[in-house]
Amino acid sequence: MQPQLMMSSSFSVLRVGISFVMMCIFYMSAVDSLPELSPQKFFSTLQPGKATLAYFCQADSPSTSVFLEELNEADKPLQDYGISVTKVNCVTEETSRYCGSEKNVMKAYLFRGHILLREFPTDTLFDVDAIVAHVLFALLFNEVKYITTLGDLQNTENALKGKANIAFSYVRAIGTPEHRAVMEAAFVYGTTYQFVLTTEIALLESIGTEDIEYAHLYFFHCKPVLDLTQQCRRTLMEQSLTTLNIHRFIKTMEAPLLTEVAEDPQQVSTVHLQLGLPLVFIVSQQATYEADRTTAEWVAWRLLGKAGVLLLLRDSLEVDFPQNANVVFKRAEEGVPVEFLVLNNIDLIVSRVESSMHIEEMHEDEDNDIEGPDMDIQDDEVAETVYRDRKRQLPLELTVELTEETFNATVTASDSIVLFYAGWQAVSMAFLQSYIDVAIKLKGTSTMLLTRVNCADWSHVCAKQNVTEFPVVKMYREGENPVSYAGMLGTEDLLKFIKLNRISCPVNITSVQEAEEYLSGKLHKDLISYSSVSVLGLFSPTMTTAKEEFTEAGNYLKGCVITGIYSEEDVLTLSNKYAVTLPALLLARHKEGKIESISLANVHAQEIVQIITNASLEIFPEITVENLPTYLRLQKPLLILFSDGSINPQHKKAMLMLLKEKHLDSLTPCWLNLKNTPVGRGILQAYFDTLPPLPLLAVVNLHSGGQVFAFPSDQAITEQNLLLWLKKLEAGLESHIKILPAQKWKPPLPAYDFLSMMDAATSQHPTRKVPECIKETDVQENDKEQPEDKSAIRNEPTGTLRKKHWNRSNWFEEAKKQFRHDNKEL
Repeated sequence: MQPQLMMSSSFSVLRVGISFVMMCIFYMSAVDSLPELSPQKFFSTLQPGKATLAYFCQADSPSTSVFLEELNEADKPLQDYGISVTKVNCVTEETSRYCGSEKNVMKAYLFRGHILLREFPTDTLFDVDAIVAHVLFALLFNEVKYITTLGDLQNTENALKGKANIAFSYVRAIGTPEHRAVMEAAFVYGTTYQFVLTTEIALLESIGTEDIEYAHLYFFHCKPVLDLTQQCRRTLMEQSLTTLNIHRFIKTMEAPLLTEVAEDPQQVSTVHLQLGLPLVFIVSQQATYEADRTTAEWVAWRLLGKAGVLLLLRDSLEVDFPQNANVVFKRAEEGVPVEFLVLNNIDLIVSRVESSMHIEEMHEDEDNDIEGPDMDIQDDEVAETVYRDRKRQLPLELTVELTEETFNATVTASDSIVLFYAGWQAVSMAFLQSYIDVAIKLKGTSTMLLTRVNCADWSHVCAKQNVTEFPVVKMYREGENPVSYAGMLGTEDLLKFIKLNRISCPVNITSVQEAEEYLSGKLHKDLISYSSVSVLGLFSPTMTTAKEEFTEAGNYLKGCVITGIYSEEDVLTLSNKYAVTLPALLLARHKEGKIESISLANVHAQEIVQIITNASLEIFPEITVENLPTYLRLQKPLLILFSDGSINPQHKKAMLMLLKEKHLDSLTPCWLNLKNTPVGRGILQAYFDTLPPLPLLAVVNLHSGGQVFAFPSDQAITEQNLLLWLKKLEAGLESHIKILPAQKWKPPLPAYDFLSMMDAATSQHPTRKVPECIKETDVQENDKEQPEDKSAIRNEPTGTLRKKHWNRSNWFEEAKKQFRHDNKEL
């Protein structure tokens, strides 16, 4: 991401104040504290040389309420830099070109005096850090040089040799907390050092940094370099990029590299102690002074930014200390006595300092309740969650930790659930919390043994179980092949999988009475809440092939749907009662109290899976984060009823009647509750430009054409009116209100393209798109000592499928982003 740098004229940050006024929408009382002016008053307050960013507020548009909250939060930190935050109210008779179109509402304008310097899309100012970072970056264009290539870096370095030092930083994206920290440092030190910034990871790799995934800051010591062929020495700041850490790091770069002292180390104080860093004294005697000074300089360079290094002249010292001590270590804590050490090489000295710093960081992390910034927060909400919950004590004792020695004996001796995870991976650690929550809910009620394997420690075990993605959950039962869980990485979905696996699938029904109890939900009453439907296959005793196909489908759906099979001599009693020809299946919808019949003549197992999966879908669902992808897969236009709260019973009745009469077979009818899913307002604005009154009915043809049709707002949503409108649509007599652009929505980085990962995986098995449980059928059953998961059928990257599922909480926010970028989606 390369930011646009503005103009080449100089800017003195210590003399020029900034007034930050955002074009926004007044929606929540939380932003009332921001100053609000009329356009005329606002422009009259502009002063030559003063910087202002202005955006004029429109009325009755709540879509930027979150932005306004962040802007209000940014007011105080911006004031600390002489930057004010203001709103301009467009709801007056005054005219201004900034009060114009709806598109202007999505921009903020930076002025100096009455001169426009830059426009910002408001979605780039997504939080306090982004607001502060962007404003400072825009105004510090002369102090911060943005580069994209190694050649740019080399040219900058060569130009500053013998003149000035460089503070070179890499951040993963503009607007991140790390970017803000660098800009705040540049605000203070920009006239002393040349700040250089990049977001190109290739530049960081060229320097040779190992942990390239994190933000970095280097100090290039170019001022002492007089030979242009010599490279500037570089010092890496090893702490996280926060304003305080950068300030402390730069202060240590300004301090003398090595200081000679001849006094009691206990009484010595330097800038390093004031910054919370320890001191290392290299003890020297007159006879070895030159060698000791050389050693001390080597140590000083190694510990630059971590500790202060001093050469202690022992011959001039009046204080006695152990004769054999050659190093004195002094902690930064006041009142802690110095340590006299015997360390015979530089590496031991450096290790001693670094180990003490590590211990101090651990204590600080334990004692500090204030959450610091995390490197992964901006691009990965899972990592953010793990970071925020890092201090949460999980009752890991509720699960059994398996090792290479205990794995086989455990999974062969008892019915076991095994979580394969990696302790270093954010998704694994987030799911571990859900896994423990499941263990808490099942405590004392389940015969299943919940276990876990940390693949970071026992990679050999995971490899033998064909685990190549994390996290993975497998169920092991004696005499059965292991079953892999491929559902959403949440507590309730995993709990459903475990509960439904308690029974065989399909259940063998032995009498008509038992079949009726099964269909009514009485037979497995405790499981009905986990499966909205119960499926019963009906076969005559001689239908061997059909029964085998249904049994295979039932095994595949195990843990997802309750299935049963009945093939006794009196099966015709059931087939006659439900008016279905054998072979067939009965689908009992427990919520509606209805039983549907479906023929299974000449149908294979994979088709049965798809039939059951589709039949299990709700006929008029509320669209949620979890179920939307499933309904989009049906490849039908969406008939969406937008409601500001619970659905009107009369509207629901009209929809269900049309469904019953088969008038909606070519559509996917659904409804969206804007109170449960507030981003629906943004969706409606994308369709109508302004938020229309609710309730509202629309047909969205996502899969061909992208047309959006709106039911007339002046008509009541009744069965008769809906039917007439749908017939007009079918006849082509209705005009669309919007055509969604055909551009595809793309992820910010290829590694985050979870939809493509899902498509790539499911395209290999088109009939197995929907089920979330995977039966591993090709395990070598005779290998009892080492159960292995070698099925070629199951080599699809199930871990990538899961990545889509655990990212589900972002779907609607991603939908909002794609509208902003004129991409085609719901």
